[in-house]
Formats: sequence, structure tokens, C-alpha cells
Amino acid sequence: MKNKKFISKTNSVSLEEINSSIEVPQDGNFWKYLLTFSGPGALVAVGYMDPGNWVTSIGGGARYGYLLLSVVLLSSLVAMLLQYMAAKLGIVSGLDLAQATRQHTGKKTGFVLWLIAELAVMATDIAEVIGSAIALNLLFGLPLIIGIVLTVVDVFLLLFLMKLGFRKIEAIVVTLILVIILIFVYQVALAQPNIASVMSGFIPQGQVLSSGQLTMALGIIGATVMPHNLYLHSSIAQTRKFDRKDEKKVAQALKFTAWDSNIQLTAAFLVNCLLLILGAALFFGHADQVGTFTSLYDALQNNKIAGSIASPVLSVLFAVALLASGQNSTITGTLTGQIIMEGFVHMRIPLWARRLVTRLLSVIPVLLIAIFMGSNEKTLDTILIDSQVFLSLALPLSMIPLVFFTSSKKIMGNFKNNKITMGFGILSALVLSVLNIYLIVQTIGDFIR
Repeated sequence: MKNKKFISKTNSVSLEEINSSIEVPQDGNFWKYLLTFSGPGALVAVGYMDPGNWVTSIGGGARYGYLLLSVVLLSSLVAMLLQYMAAKLGIVSGLDLAQATRQHTGKKTGFVLWLIAELAVMATDIAEVIGSAIALNLLFGLPLIIGIVLTVVDVFLLLFLMKLGFRKIEAIVVTLILVIILIFVYQVALAQPNIASVMSGFIPQGQVLSSGQLTMALGIIGATVMPHNLYLHSSIAQTRKFDRKDEKKVAQALKFTAWDSNIQLTAAFLVNCLLLILGAALFFGHADQVGTFTSLYDALQNNKIAGSIASPVLSVLFAVALLASGQNSTITGTLTGQIIMEGFVHMRIPLWARRLVTRLLSVIPVLLIAIFMGSNEKTLDTILIDSQVFLSLALPLSMIPLVFFTSSKKIMGNFKNNKITMGFGILSALVLSVLNIYLIVQTIGDFIR
């Protein structure tokens, strides 16, 4: 097969230190297999609930009420489709998305696509760096610049965790996800949102979105359907060890990988809904007063904004969830940096250096902006929102190759996408591309006026 020649040529498999490191039992029931294949979906799901989602989802709720819940729903459904395709590419072909793209493009094109993918990872990491730094500031009073510098230490934490085994990383990530969910379920329950309004928010509205609504909607899409997650999932789906020459075993792996992915992405969907609902229930009409993480932290203990449920406990829980979200996303962002660097440009450097370089590429720009443009949170939040819109603009460049590869009989054999799956994949890429063009035209028009 073509992909085997590629692997032999590069003498490398995706994330070789964890590739095929977890044994799949030869026999067992449904729950035993589900437990074995559960884990990669959690690492993917954390990217859908990182600090970038917080700003766009809470901000969307505070500014437009429950209107954008339909955007969260539709983008989550698209995410489930794309993540399944990404996992399927890795399991069936033995290639991650970066490797497959590099194999089917020239050296120059591959280098350009690597730069764009690297910028997408940086945009994701910017949200994590800013979110973690602000959380440290809120909880311990650390200056933002010091908090930004401390996020570099996350790389060495990840190196330590990798030595414990990939299953340990998966368990830590799942635990942090549960912490985030429990905190926001509690806060939304206290906020007592209007259930009828919440349910109507899931129905797409017919009116054309204004420029501000479209920007926020694309920010939500960019923060929900993450380009780097497609590269990540295509790699970590290969961590399970089974006979890849046996089509029945491959089909079984695809089945339980789909279960894992959809369960975890449903949890991410729940978190994003809770964030938007919290923004709408507590802060609608006060959007200008909750434009930053610090203002949200303060608002949760301000009776004039949050009403009778306001308390310092809610603020602390919010900051703890923010820190958990930032740390969770750090793990996946750093792994993705390694995947795209090796897959696109075949760069082979020591593991610790590879991850340190990936992290510094994200930390340094934020640090320079904080030093030269001011370390006030308003500036950092503006950068954070813009980074999420950039992710939405970069997404088609990973979506289109993914749909193409997984629809190819030559690459996927009997596991290629059926016509319905391929159609929805193409439709998702086209719709998102058109929305992005529309956003750019509106933005330029507003700037000229």
C-alpha cells in the first residue's frame, strides 16, 4: 500500500513514542472494548472547551442572548463528523492528516500548509496561554507577564506525564473535563435560565446575521471546530494496538473510536452550551461589563449584575475551571505541534526540544504583545477573540484534504466515505468557506466606511 511505502521511506510513524502502545483485548463485551478505546476522544474534546470557547460563548450569550445556541449545535455536529473522519484516516491508512497531506503535495506546498497549520496551533495556544495566565492572576495574584512565562513549564509537565504512559494522560484529562462540567452545571443551575428561551435558541434563526453577530458566530465555530484537533485525532487514534491487516479488527476499532469521540464531543457540546447559557442568563444586557475574564470573575460576585446568586465562591470556581481548561488544552496543543512539525516538514529533533519550540512559538508572541502593548487583560482578550476567528479562517485548509483523503478508495480501501458522509463533509467545507469570505468582505467594508 502507498501509505506503508511512505512510512518506510520516512522511517517514522505518527507520535512514535505512543503509537500502538495500548493493547486491545482479543475478546470481550461491548463495555470492555469501549473502555479500551476511550481516551483519545477526551484529548480531542478539550480543544472544544478551551479558554477561547469561554470568551466567544459567554460573550455571545451576554450580547445576543440564546440566539447563537444554534451555532453551537451545528458546529458540534460538524465537529463530530470531521473528528470521525480524522480518526478513520489514522486507523485505516496509518497516516496522520499532516503526513497524508505532505505525501500528496509537493515540498513547497507542504511547507506553506505547515506554516498555516503552525499558525492555527499558535492561535489555539494563545487562548490557552492567556486563559492560564489570567486564571493564575485571579487565583494567586500573579502578574499576567509572570503567568505567561510560567506556561512554558507546562511542556516539562507533559514530558513527565508521557513517561507515566498515555493512559495516565487520558485519565488526567477526563478528570479535568469532569471538574469543568460540574462547575458550570452548578453555576447554570443557580442562574435559573428560561428553559423555553434556551430550547428556542437551538433553532436556527432566519434573519441575516449582522457583522457583529457573524464575527461572534465564526468565533464560536473557530473555537468549536478546531483545525489542530483534526491533526491530533488522526494521530492519537493510532495509539491502540491491534492487527491492522484484519478488516474486522479495523471495523471494530472504527466503531468504538466513533463511540468514544461522539461521547466526549457531546460533553464538550454541553460545556459550550452551559457557557453561552450562563452568559445569557446572568449577563444579557451587561455585555460591555463582562468583556474580559477578570470582569466575568468580578461580575460573579457582583449583586447588581449576577443578582442574588453572586458570591466569591462562584468567582473562585470560575477561575479554577479556567485554569483546568487551560492546562488541559496545553497537553493537546503541544502534541499537535509535534504532529504537524514531523508530518509536514519531517523535522526530527529531540522530544523535549520539539515540544519546547512548539510552546515558545505560542508564548513569545503573547509575551511580546503583553510587554509592548500593555499587559492589561482587555488587550489580551481582544487578541484571544481574534485568534478564534483566525481558526475559523484556517479550518477549510485542513477540512478539504481530510474529506478528500477519507473519500479516496486508493487511500482508504473499503473504508472510504460513503456518498452521504462525503456530501456532508463537502457541504460543511463550502458553507464555512463562504461564511469566511462574507466576514472578510463585511470587515473590509466596515473599515472603509
